[in-house]
Amino acid sequence: MEKIKWDNSLTLPEIDGRANIGVAGAFSGFIGNNLVIAGGANFPDMTPWNGGHKTWWNTLYYIDISDPTAKWNIVRDCMPKALAYGISIELPYGLLCIGGCDDSQCYKDVFLLQIKNGKIEVDTNWPSLPVPLANATGVLLDNKVYIAGGQESMVMQEATGHFFVLDLSNRKKGWKTLETWPGAPRGYAVSAAQSDGFDKCFYLFSGRNYKADGYVEVLTDGFVYNPRLNNWKKLDRQFPVMAGTAIPTGANHILFPGGVSRLIPGSDEHPGFDNVIRSYHTITNTLIEKEVVPYPIPVTTNIARKGNTFYLTSGEINPGIRTPLLLKGEIIPFEKGLGTTNTIVIILYFASLAWIGYYFSKKQKNTDDYFKGGGRLPWWAVGLSIFGTSLSAITFMSIPAKSYSSDWSYMLVNAGILMVVPFILYLFIPFYRKLNVTTAYEYLEQRFNPLIRVICSLAFILFQIGRMGIVLFLPAIALNVVTGFDIFLCIGLMGILSLIYTMMGGIETVVWTDALQVVVLLGGAILVVIIAIFNIPDGISGVIQEAASDNKFDLGSLNFDLKQSTLWTVLIATFFTNLTTYGTDQTMVQRYMTTETEKQAKKSVLTNAVLTIPATLLFFFVGTVLYVYYKHNPADLSLTITDGDAILPWYIYSELPQGITGLLISGIFAAAMSTLSSSMNSAATAYIVDIHSKIIKRDSMNSLFAAKTATLLLGIAGIAFAYMMATWEIKSLWDEFNKILGIILGSLGGLFLLGMITRRANATGAVCGIAGSIIVQLVMIHFQYVHLLLYTTTGFISCFVIGYIASLIIPGHKKNIDHLTIYTIFSKKSQHDKLSTSERIDCRIFYSHGCERKCKSFRNRQVCRLIG
Repeated sequence: MEKIKWDNSLTLPEIDGRANIGVAGAFSGFIGNNLVIAGGANFPDMTPWNGGHKTWWNTLYYIDISDPTAKWNIVRDCMPKALAYGISIELPYGLLCIGGCDDSQCYKDVFLLQIKNGKIEVDTNWPSLPVPLANATGVLLDNKVYIAGGQESMVMQEATGHFFVLDLSNRKKGWKTLETWPGAPRGYAVSAAQSDGFDKCFYLFSGRNYKADGYVEVLTDGFVYNPRLNNWKKLDRQFPVMAGTAIPTGANHILFPGGVSRLIPGSDEHPGFDNVIRSYHTITNTLIEKEVVPYPIPVTTNIARKGNTFYLTSGEINPGIRTPLLLKGEIIPFEKGLGTTNTIVIILYFASLAWIGYYFSKKQKNTDDYFKGGGRLPWWAVGLSIFGTSLSAITFMSIPAKSYSSDWSYMLVNAGILMVVPFILYLFIPFYRKLNVTTAYEYLEQRFNPLIRVICSLAFILFQIGRMGIVLFLPAIALNVVTGFDIFLCIGLMGILSLIYTMMGGIETVVWTDALQVVVLLGGAILVVIIAIFNIPDGISGVIQEAASDNKFDLGSLNFDLKQSTLWTVLIATFFTNLTTYGTDQTMVQRYMTTETEKQAKKSVLTNAVLTIPATLLFFFVGTVLYVYYKHNPADLSLTITDGDAILPWYIYSELPQGITGLLISGIFAAAMSTLSSSMNSAATAYIVDIHSKIIKRDSMNSLFAAKTATLLLGIAGIAFAYMMATWEIKSLWDEFNKILGIILGSLGGLFLLGMITRRANATGAVCGIAGSIIVQLVMIHFQYVHLLLYTTTGFISCFVIGYIASLIIPGHKKNIDHLTIYTIFSKKSQHDKLSTSERIDCRIFYSHGCERKCKSFRNRQVCRLIG
């Protein structure tokens, strides 16, 4: 696993011609590339037991660590006063210094150190602490500064339970007092900001409780504060790290270099400081001694960090003894070559996909073949394809990661297909099959007008381009951070190969490659479970017992709180999300049209539904197995991987043997490419059928060429978007992408249902519904009235309600909506049932050739629309 490389060659410079003895309690951190150490205290003349006098300093040192030839700069009297034992917070624009003390008193001052044009500047325009405070601890968390504990006086020294927060986005409001932790007051505590699997939290460890009467107790307890929930929880571990430091690293680790583990009861003798690095994992709640450092580890100091490299900035290495040496640690990522066997497996997998694309390319004669597979695909393959499309690489990694880091509260999100199966089988599929549409948005034109069709189709195309980028980029990140594969190479491999076989073979290739990829994906997950269980005490029974005792199978709270991810929130959200996805998403609707009959289309949906339940249980169980495995093997967890969704790729890469690793990496590629190919083909379908056909008259050969060209261009756009994200700030890009396009697509389900189940809805009302839904969504997002899972629900309902009311108030242009609502479709079906067998065959034959007008009677023509 990862190792830490240590070095102590960097030392503080001489001052006034004398060797520097170092300082304790200095303010320190990085300002840009400059490592800064300011203030602090030491015994410059002699040790305290020989009568030495403690001196506080107002001297600042800084050095550019990016320049190997750089020298230390010394600045005297740079701070408002000589200080030590305050809190240092690194900000993007400077080093924030909070509180501190000198030999006579503690201070409430807060100021910012900056380096501009090579000069130190001090900004004192910051809100002061509510009380003077020294020997406290603090962190930066989500643009807020949290500080805890400390003492208010140097005369009557007594630990406190203060807990304050300063919102940097609204500094004028000053510091806010929060509820203290459920434990003893403390100074010299250690803190860190790290994720607990759900949220980024404030962690508080150890310290000592002391009073003015001489009472001293070294504390080893720990607590975690969740800012979202505004509550504290006690940690079930002992942390002997008083006066030490903490480094949050990776997705869920906190490293503790050194510290004071105990005091000898009834004695003035000090046991000294240890040089052990301890590692705490917030998800498995495990604390281990990772390694022993070959150098003394100082206490009453800070950690300044750049990437995987960190510096302990001087400090105290023995009671009363400072060190001028800066201890440098560098976390060396785990490296393991891919190997010949794994490479061969991945190449063979890619070759099989290319062969499938070539094989089906010979069957593509027209756009009906390219977009619908000529209606000749077997229902079971289509069902596997629907399942594969809904399970992307993000899902393949994020579901196990979710159950690993939290519990099974999101399980019903995937299982929600069961709730909407009746609607898909008896409403949406009959509609699309009887209208004989190629895209879902053709229905919107027939029911409302061409403008609404084009708007919704364009929104879908843009969404698919963005989705392709995300589906390519996020798994590429995970593979990059775990295996070291170049991120651009990962994007290129998945994107270009998917583009080639999708462009060659159309929807047939997409369906058959999806079916193959589902087998690889499910087989890979089963392999992980089997191999991991063999390395866990008591096997599967041990997994179940231990996970159950740690509440890893919880399905969420039963409280009806729509702002939290409770069971009711998930159930409501999954119903509307699945209804919109399976009822209106072109990637799904297109597959309903690829089978020979409506009955087979329904079987394909049922196949997906039947597969979803065991697959969801399997993927959630994979995460639970990994949780128990790493709880027993905490040293095998990565210290450097910051992507929480990479836990499954990390296990695959670091723990599994040759061949199997290649197969499961292929599974990650498979999961990404199944979704990717579907997005390419469905986006091209939407463009050709909904937009291109309105610009250029159809010709079967020209249309097939245009379809392949559209697939090529849209696929390139998705790949380019992934490459752009590789150079952009992914978090903000992903958030904005979901806000803008999610708002639009969230209303599509409501729009379709508005047309299908109401006779009064018109085009004007539909446009009002879309616009009103967007406004409602913006309000929901801004004020966070509901949990983010419910954004599709609010979009769905608001579009339907606003669209219907607007249609009643604003009469639209009257048009014939015969056969376009559920009321007429069943009545027309009953008319069709009255036709003779020869009349039904006649209608089917003519309609399949686009010759509805040749049906023998007006009555037959009306029914013929419904049986295409």
